[in-house]
Amino acid sequence: MTLKYYHGPPLANGLKSMIVLIEKDLPYEGVFLDLHKFEQHEPWFVAINPEGQVPVLDHDGALITHTTVINEYLEDAFPDVPLRPRTPLGAARMRYWTKFIDEHFLNYVSIHGWHRVIAPIARSVESGEFERLMARIPLPDQRTKWRAAREGFNARDLAYAREKVDFAIAKVEKQLAANPWLAGDVYTLADINLFSSGAINLELSFPDLVGRERCPRLLAWREKMAARPAVARAVKGGDRSAPARRT
Repeated sequence: MTLKYYHGPPLANGLKSMIVLIEKDLPYEGVFLDLHKFEQHEPWFVAINPEGQVPVLDHDGALITHTTVINEYLEDAFPDVPLRPRTPLGAARMRYWTKFIDEHFLNYVSIHGWHRVIAPIARSVESGEFERLMARIPLPDQRTKWRAAREGFNARDLAYAREKVDFAIAKVEKQLAANPWLAGDVYTLADINLFSSGAINLELSFPDLVGRERCPRLLAWREKMAARPAVARAVKGGDRSAPARRT
């Protein structure tokens, strides 16, 4: 059995499946791609994933993309360390929260992250080179996002994204008031998704939305997540300059 994990920095989607691999104690080879240098659009990688997106999991030659799908695949293929409830109701609750995070949290945290971090990178590229790089991006939505970062995100879009994040924080805080973990009594893929999708460092983009008075349970949950050995190892890991083997 061989596992190869193509990933960017141990943040967001890159972190999400890395945590699962480590929690399950699965030996894998990590292949780092520098996303700021558009290595995910190099021909060799587009041959692996025509969407030009990381992460990608290669399990004995079978390629799986999109982190929510990757994590469910890992759960099905390697169930000995369970990260999904074994009952139908428990699994449904976990999937509800995973879907909520994917649709109502990650994308909107991402817009502010791109506004804060990616926009300066996009603007630093000379116009001709920028257009050449854009022409290599397979997904139209990603081209649009890079252009928006270069030109400056619309203030209305940023405000709407902030509203969505504000709502999500309140919803999660209420859920954690009744449960030790996001989907109930046990740690699951939903917790990993929330932590990786922006809860790890919400203060960077939304300092006014995060505080002990407003969301004490979310912050206590985050500390509990960060203290897990697998999570700490994943956050620290991921060679940012060259392929690395992880065991």
